[in-house]
Amino acid sequence: MTFRTRVAVDAPAELVWRTMSDVTRWPEFTPTMTSVRLLDDEPFGAGSRVRVEQPGLPALDWMVTALTPGRSFVWETVAAGVTIAAGHVVEAAGRGGAAVELSITRRGLLAPVLALLTGARTRRYVRTEALSLKRRCEREPPG
Repeated sequence: MTFRTRVAVDAPAELVWRTMSDVTRWPEFTPTMTSVRLLDDEPFGAGSRVRVEQPGLPALDWMVTALTPGRSFVWETVAAGVTIAAGHVVEAAGRGGAAVELSITRRGLLAPVLALLTGARTRRYVRTEALSLKRRCEREPPG
């Protein structure tokens, strides 16, 4: 079960990547994040563990399972017996802009139940996060 959202961003892909991969600063610009904290002393990258707190949801620890610098990362967590993978992708687009795709994929026996209980909120949060990233990047000067 996957939900995806895609937005065009009128900012260079490099700026969008820097903003998106600086995960501890997400609460500064998106209302769907209360706290994002690295749990390791290492820089954010493959294998990093991150604690995410969101309004109305329990705090979850995520692990970065894939990272392509400048382009994408995926982190995963397990909640209620369901593996949840969140994908974050930036692509260069025409006229110096970028495209962002965010996704949530749920796997496991109880994935349909979790989707039924939290699907609307998940879709709203993912869409809000994509639009918040867009606004943040379009306001910041490149460089």
